[in-house]
Amino acid sequence: MSLYEHAFRRVLYPAYEASRGRGTLRHLREYEANQWLAPEQLAQLQWDKLVALVAHCWAQVPFYRAHWEAVGFEPGDLRSLDDYARLPVLTKADIRAHFDDLKARSQSEGLLYKATGGSTGEPLRFGYTRESNDRRAAVMWRGYGWTGAALGRRALFLWGGAVGAPGRVAQLKDRMYHAAFHRRMLNSFLMRDDNMAAYADAIAAWRPEVIVGYVDPLVRLSKWLAGRGRTIPGVSSVLGAAEALHDFQRPIIEAAFPGAKAYNTYGCREFMLIACEDQDRDGLLVNADHLVVELVEATKGPDGTETGELAITDLHNWGMPFIRYVNGDVASRRHPWHATGARGLPRLQRIEGRRLDAIRTPDGRVLPGEFFPHMLKDVAGVRRFQVVQDTLDRFTLKVVPGPEFGDAQEAYVHREVAKVLGSDASLVLERVDDIPLTHSGKFRVTVSRLP
Repeated sequence: MSLYEHAFRRVLYPAYEASRGRGTLRHLREYEANQWLAPEQLAQLQWDKLVALVAHCWAQVPFYRAHWEAVGFEPGDLRSLDDYARLPVLTKADIRAHFDDLKARSQSEGLLYKATGGSTGEPLRFGYTRESNDRRAAVMWRGYGWTGAALGRRALFLWGGAVGAPGRVAQLKDRMYHAAFHRRMLNSFLMRDDNMAAYADAIAAWRPEVIVGYVDPLVRLSKWLAGRGRTIPGVSSVLGAAEALHDFQRPIIEAAFPGAKAYNTYGCREFMLIACEDQDRDGLLVNADHLVVELVEATKGPDGTETGELAITDLHNWGMPFIRYVNGDVASRRHPWHATGARGLPRLQRIEGRRLDAIRTPDGRVLPGEFFPHMLKDVAGVRRFQVVQDTLDRFTLKVVPGPEFGDAQEAYVHREVAKVLGSDASLVLERVDDIPLTHSGKFRVTVSRLP
């Protein structure tokens, strides 16, 4: 542990948290102790939290009371997870249609709010409590710690840049915040072949111990380094986020950063970190003491592996609870659900979903599929969207608009897209009534028609 890492974990971060009245470190100590419990003890801990949450929703959340009564359920009927699995799932459409009724009556005034761009192409706004936010941060730091990316380690994020034009004060606060966390941020959305050297130089100059980034930019940078016989030493952990890190991509990344191990993580904005590999890299450990993660309508393969759509419950967001929320992602798990190992947490084998088409730009860049969800998540009135790349320099953005989407929002979209796609690219924005699913029943956020 470096001197700064020690000081950050023992002095700076505790002082920062205390000044804001946050409980992240207290929750982190709780979760770090939980992970060593036996699977049976963790299952009981999860069950006790779930029973309490369901009782709270019955008493406080109008949406759940009405929907559960409609299927003949009340909290006393909850005797096992099999009973729980018979409850209706929660969809994005439910959240939009019943936004206020999903808030607990006693906590609706103190909620915080976020928006997600959504890899399914449907932006979503949701509420959460301060405690649940602190707990999400604690769970994230616990998971990152499994990979060696603990609090205070020198880190670099190859991430999405800020949307819009933040003022100088906001930029300064942002830089100071990241500097305190001993990390540097690089905007992956501006990466292209002719500026790849600048990214490599910036990473080498920063000398990070940990790199966190979207998978596609990480792989592209690693291939660029390999093509020039170049490596960046000193990195111990590379964490792939926002899309699945496939096994064939690990050696590409690890060759570019000798001595590093590449790890898969899985999360979404609604819950933050859901599952993460540890140093064994034998599947992704699920944060089962914080969430309930199910596979809905799972099918079993010849080897016994189950694959199904994820349904997720946040056990601590009592302000706007998400009960059996389906986010459109698909995952698989082996049997037994609880893999062998010192930690008692269950494991997912892999995340199958979130396969967004990449976007190529006229100036030689390849944007990760996360760009458009990231850019559009805060644009008022975007109910659903899809980006189609017709040619290298022509793009069509289909938007299912709400009443808030007007000329100002359209001008904003054109301006922000031009910043990233470049002046040689043309964007046609079409307002449409609906965007059809594929023949297989899936929705694609980005569609590339390039060879």
